[in-house]
Amino acid sequence: MTIETVGVIGAGTMGHGIAQVSAQAGYQVVLYDVTKAAAEAGRAKIDKTLSVGVEKKKVTPEAKEQALAKISTADFLEALRPCQLVVEAAPEKLALKQELFKSLSAICASDAILASNTSSLSLTEIAAAATHPGRVVGLHFFNPVHLMKLLEVVRAFQTSDETVTRVKAYGALIGKELIVVKDSPGFASSRLGVALGLEATRMLEEGVASAEDIDRAMKLGYGHPMGPLELGDLVGLDVRLAIAEYLHAETGSATFRPPQLLKKLVRAGKLGKKTGEGFYKY
Repeated sequence: MTIETVGVIGAGTMGHGIAQVSAQAGYQVVLYDVTKAAAEAGRAKIDKTLSVGVEKKKVTPEAKEQALAKISTADFLEALRPCQLVVEAAPEKLALKQELFKSLSAICASDAILASNTSSLSLTEIAAAATHPGRVVGLHFFNPVHLMKLLEVVRAFQTSDETVTRVKAYGALIGKELIVVKDSPGFASSRLGVALGLEATRMLEEGVASAEDIDRAMKLGYGHPMGPLELGDLVGLDVRLAIAEYLHAETGSATFRPPQLLKKLVRAGKLGKKTGEGFYKY
C-alpha cells in the first residue's frame, strides 16, 4: 500500500510539526485532536511557522499555501479511516496509547501503518493492543520537527520488515535522516539524552556550576546546539521527570533516578518554557 494520506493524532508541539513536514513533502494530512478548536490551533501554528519560513526566504509563498491546503482537521477518530499511515503524538501515557491503537485497529485498513511518537514507552506493549501488530512501529521525531534532521525508527518485537521498509521511505521523503533501533527503555536517543539531562540537574543541585555555565560547557565544548538544561525547559520538566521515572523503574539504574531538584520544580509548577520558568525564567 502506497502512503498518500498521513493522519496525526495530537495537534500539540510534536503533532503539528509532524503534520507540517508531511504536508510539505506532498502528503495529504488529517490532523486530529480531541476538540476541533485544538486541531485548528495546531493548524494555525503550522501557518505561523511557515510564515516565518517565508520571511526568511526558506519557504516560498506558493509552497506555504500548497502545504496548508493539504491539511484538514478533525475531532473524531473516524476521520483517520482513509490514512495509510497514522502517527500518534498523544501524551506519554501507556494506557492512553494502547486505547488509541485498539480504536485505530477497528477504524483503519488492516495494512495501514500505526506509528507512535513516544520517546520512551514500550512499543511492544503498545503494539500488543493493536490487531495486526506487525504494522505498529515507533517514529520518534525531535523538537522542532521541521528543523531537526533525526527520525528514530523503533522496532517493536512484533514489527514486520515490510513496515520498517515503508516508514523508512516515508522518512526519506520528508527529509529526515533515520536510525533504526530495537524496542528498549528509552531507545537510543532518549536514553542518552535523559542521562545527560539528569546529570546536569544533579550538577546544578550540587552547586558545581550555574545553569548557564553547565549548558555552555556542552555547547562550546561538545558542539551541542542546546545545553541539557535548556533542552529540559524546552521539552518540559514534567515530561522529563515522567521519562526518568519510567527509565529508572525499567532499568533499575541509578543513572535515571530523578534528582530532588527536578521533582521540586515540577511540584512547584515550574515546568520550563510552557509555564514561563524552569531552570531558567522566560
